[in-house]
Amino acid sequence: MEEGKRQKQVASLLHHELSDIFQRLNLNMIDGGMISISSVKITPDLFDARIYLSLFKVNDAEGVMKKIEERSWEIKKELVARVKNQLRSMPQLTFYLDTTLDYVDKMEEIFKKIKDNGS
Repeated sequence: MEEGKRQKQVASLLHHELSDIFQRLNLNMIDGGMISISSVKITPDLFDARIYLSLFKVNDAEGVMKKIEERSWEIKKELVARVKNQLRSMPQLTFYLDTTLDYVDKMEEIFKKIKDNGS
C-alpha cells in the first residue's frame, strides 16, 4: 500500500530528529560499532512508528538492540520535546534491526561465486 503524504512527512520529521537524538545521546556508536537509522515507517493512523536501525561492525546486534530498547524512554522523551508543536500525538516507537545490508552482502557473495565458477 502506498504511503500517504502526511505519513511521509511525519516519517521524515521523525527520521531527522531521531538521527540527531542518537548522535546527541551517543547512541550512534556502541561497542565500537556504528548505528544509524536507515528508515522510519509510520502506520496510516500515525499511531505507530517503526524505526529500522542499520548496524555496522557490531559484534552483538542483539545486545545493541537491547541497549537501545532500555534507553527508548529517554529517546522518546527528547523526541516529544522536539516535535510537540508539529504533532498532536506522539507515535509509539518500535525499533527493528534492518538486515538489508546483510542481505546485500550475501547476494554479492553468491554472485561472486557464480562468476568465479563460470569463468
